[in-house]
Amino acid sequence: MNILHLDSAITGDASVSRKLTAEAVAKLTAAHPGARVTYRDLNMGVPAIDTEWFHAVRMTPENPSPKQLELIATSDAYLKEVQDADVLVIGLPVYNFNLPAQLKNWLDQIARAGVSFRYTAEGPEGLLKGKRAIIAYAAAGTPMGSEMDHASKYLRHMLGFLGITDVTFIPADGLALDRDAAMTRAQQALEELAA
Repeated sequence: MNILHLDSAITGDASVSRKLTAEAVAKLTAAHPGARVTYRDLNMGVPAIDTEWFHAVRMTPENPSPKQLELIATSDAYLKEVQDADVLVIGLPVYNFNLPAQLKNWLDQIARAGVSFRYTAEGPEGLLKGKRAIIAYAAAGTPMGSEMDHASKYLRHMLGFLGITDVTFIPADGLALDRDAAMTRAQQALEELAA
């Protein structure tokens, strides 16, 4: 089993989503002792896509410049980690009702027509099928699944768009209102998590 462990919280050691992703990965590796874990802290920086990225990565120039080669290599590296993974464990802290910018940047880097999805006469088809995603959702006051929650809906939608439809959430929402209750719900979800 290959596990891709992604964190994106900006709060360092105080992060609930980081704690929960670490516990999920520990549970998976205990059940699969030979599992290989690739860790990426998205908070260390994920380049936002822009016009240069579009011309380098999406337009596939015949003779790319050194800068274009660098942009292509970065995007390819993010995508290869996902392609190689059987399970993605993703930390989803909620900031201002949505996912962190660095997680959005990562999604933009891997959403590539003809590579991770394709357009068909029946509509778009995700090409990253057969993978599982475990999402550690942490929010101070945004209940998961509520009208205010744009984070979990968007992440589930994007993963499904890319072909990853086996998605499990570990919710720790309402942390600012009743931290103990939120952590109890998250621990129960972790215990029920099929490794």
